[in-house]
Amino acid sequence: MELWFIYAVGAAVFAALTTIFAKIGIKNVDSNLATAIRTVVVLVFAWVMVFVAGSQDEIRYIRGETWLFLALSAFATGGSWLCYFRALKLGSVNKVVPIDKSSTILTMILAFIFLSEPVGLMTAIGMVLMGAGTWLMLDIKKESVSTGKGSENAGIDSESTDIDSDNANIGSEDIGKNSVSTNIDSESTGKDIKHSGEIWITKNKPAGQSWLLFAVMSAVFASLTAIFGRIGVANIDASLWTAMRTIIVGPLTWLMVIISGSGGDKIKKVSRRCWLFLVLSGASTGASWLFFFHALQIGNASHVVPIDKLSIVLVMTFARLFLGERFSIKSIIGLVLLMIGTLSPILLQIPE
Repeated sequence: MELWFIYAVGAAVFAALTTIFAKIGIKNVDSNLATAIRTVVVLVFAWVMVFVAGSQDEIRYIRGETWLFLALSAFATGGSWLCYFRALKLGSVNKVVPIDKSSTILTMILAFIFLSEPVGLMTAIGMVLMGAGTWLMLDIKKESVSTGKGSENAGIDSESTDIDSDNANIGSEDIGKNSVSTNIDSESTGKDIKHSGEIWITKNKPAGQSWLLFAVMSAVFASLTAIFGRIGVANIDASLWTAMRTIIVGPLTWLMVIISGSGGDKIKKVSRRCWLFLVLSGASTGASWLFFFHALQIGNASHVVPIDKLSIVLVMTFARLFLGERFSIKSIIGLVLLMIGTLSPILLQIPE
């Protein structure tokens, strides 16, 4: 078994843990603030690994071109994180993750265009299967309206409704078992909310669609992260690359906290449980990065990225076990197609 394959699998495992820990920890926490908190943990974790590996002295040998791609990769990572965790805040894991993992297709296309990595028949078929599988897993039409019992899966929390206990003392007893709640986000609340019978509606379009935009943006930024990383990591230790990128990502995420007004008192209101899972999520991210960039150093991006994206299988499993999310037959078929499309060009080892 190739060493790059082992590293890529390790990256997938920790990437899955990152999502589950984040989904639990981000509850009742502003998504920008949660991202910034995680970044601090990743930063500490990454630099500990640098000193353990003894690669800190290599900083002086980093060339200008490597600095450029390091910065580009860091900004892409920051954008991907902010969009991804905002999408997780607004939507359920089993809807957001398939969109995020579709970055595999874009990465393979970009690798062909900019890195001259081959895209043969099996790779092309795999891309089509991945696209079809992702589409089947979305099941967007069912996202806009959900019963009270499934409101948790629709990603409705204190931030997405933006209704506090002082303005609307709404609890499970007020809503009742037969109430229907829409997936309302922060832009569609406030004055636009009306109460009609036992149905809450908004003037704007259902926020069940808003998570989709953030998930798509996350996928685009993730693809750019992989491409920039493949180019830049060739001349630098993977641990040092990870740590240097985080130095740029950190201030970027905290700048977003300041701009959005998510700091101050909101930090004090973060519960111990949320702190715990956000820290665990950050540590998992750091581990995933290290495995991922080690894999990129010795393997092709078009092979490493698909294996890393197979973390979706673990994510879906964990979401069912720990978050209680349910999957339709259509979603399961989509997941199977996604897995086949991801693995077929690699496992069959057909010359491209």
